[in-house]
Amino acid sequence: MSQTLTLLGLESSCDDTAAAVVRAGPDGAVILSSIVEGQTSLHAPFGGVVPEIAARAHAERIDHCVEAALAESGLRLRDLDGIAVTAGPGLIGGVLSGVMCAKGLAAATGLPLIGVNHLAGHALTPRLTDGLAFPYLMLLVSGGHCQFLIVDGPDEFRRIGGTIDDAPGEAFDKTARLLGLPQPGGPSVERLATEGNAKRYPLPRPLLDRPGCDMSFSGLKTALLRARDAVVAEHGGLPSQDRADLAAGFQHAVTDILIEKTRRALALYLAEAPTQPAFAVAGGVAANTAIRAGLESLCAETDTVFVAPPLRLCTDNAAMIAYAGIERMRMGLIDDLTLSARPRWPLDTHAPTILGSGRKGAKA
Repeated sequence: MSQTLTLLGLESSCDDTAAAVVRAGPDGAVILSSIVEGQTSLHAPFGGVVPEIAARAHAERIDHCVEAALAESGLRLRDLDGIAVTAGPGLIGGVLSGVMCAKGLAAATGLPLIGVNHLAGHALTPRLTDGLAFPYLMLLVSGGHCQFLIVDGPDEFRRIGGTIDDAPGEAFDKTARLLGLPQPGGPSVERLATEGNAKRYPLPRPLLDRPGCDMSFSGLKTALLRARDAVVAEHGGLPSQDRADLAAGFQHAVTDILIEKTRRALALYLAEAPTQPAFAVAGGVAANTAIRAGLESLCAETDTVFVAPPLRLCTDNAAMIAYAGIERMRMGLIDDLTLSARPRWPLDTHAPTILGSGRKGAKA
């Protein structure tokens, strides 16, 4: 089914409140509007996202984001074909804010309601931006998640590997705190890493000595903590160059892990002989230029198409939710007002749960 559909999308799974309007038809998809209100300043004094503060901010902002998205698109609610909303996974208070808002709009207008898995939004973003054909290999790498998925369809995902503890974005945030850098940690560490020597402090590459595509980042963070403490003990503080060298070493280690594990995931995917082999990366950590460059070079080695969304679509946004909703609506996957918010929602329901949780909960 390729009829033209226009959906409003809502996203509130972590610390970005977002609304967007997306239209998709036979000739592709277009983002008519995309509004994202971040909460960095609210959480900065606490060194990380505080769920209660995030939930309150979502409740206060979600309706304003909807109004702004509709105004930017030039449309009204009656011009839409449906409403898509992140129904999980995520911080439950935030997810609930979005779901309740979407339910209210659906009840008031009679528009279809489509609950979307936040991870599916990221995983389907390459279809929104590049019209990528199924099946493709996806590395979903963000603050709360890290997994390799073979995407066979809008609701068909096969997980072939993932993190068993911290997600890379979570490890970046913790590293930033250890080095006294502002949040969010990813951009802060990346900026400082450009001034450092990545080889000065040899940090481990966990699980590279074991087969498979699973990853681990918790031990890397602990190794950086010990290296930092050694520097502090020697100098009575953390000199600026040492701080930069530690940041560079950490980023280089994460990049090495992701590239080697991607190499293995690509081998598994390419063994299935896809007609148009393609690899896509999405999620907040996909905005890291060093990681992007390494993954792109790897794909060039294997003659695999490399797709990375624009940076504004790597982090949480509602355009990806609206588009994922369009894909689900075309399949007839429509919800009703009993739709519930879910803190956990694995994409691959047949794969075993990945052990390890970290501060943002179980990864899959």
